[in-house]
Amino acid sequence: MYEMKDEYLTGIEQIDNEHKVLFEIAEEIYQLCVNNFVPDKYDHITSLIQRLKDYAAMHFKNEEAYMESIQYKRMFTQKIQHDNFIRKLDTMDLEIVDENQAKTIEDLLKFVTDWMIEHIMETDKRIAE
Repeated sequence: MYEMKDEYLTGIEQIDNEHKVLFEIAEEIYQLCVNNFVPDKYDHITSLIQRLKDYAAMHFKNEEAYMESIQYKRMFTQKIQHDNFIRKLDTMDLEIVDENQAKTIEDLLKFVTDWMIEHIMETDKRIAE
């Protein structure tokens, strides 16, 4: 379901390669969401949240370094969006995650999907311009 398609390419190889991994993580979240054979998904959810947070932090650092190297004029706006992404993951209440696993997975999947559509398609593509 989640795969990197040409429409998401920025034309910047490093950024595109890192975005592919974000799509892979989104696919893992989706697979967990539709998997009805795992009754308790808490450990899987928290692991995916941590993996997403760690990977996104590394990706954002690389993306920001690239933007700085080309003196990208919208870098400050990008940095704020990146910080908000990490903050959202940091503020996920693990007690709520445990109490309502299905909703948490759905919310996480929506958050990541919206991010990829809005941020990659609207914001990251501008870097290559």
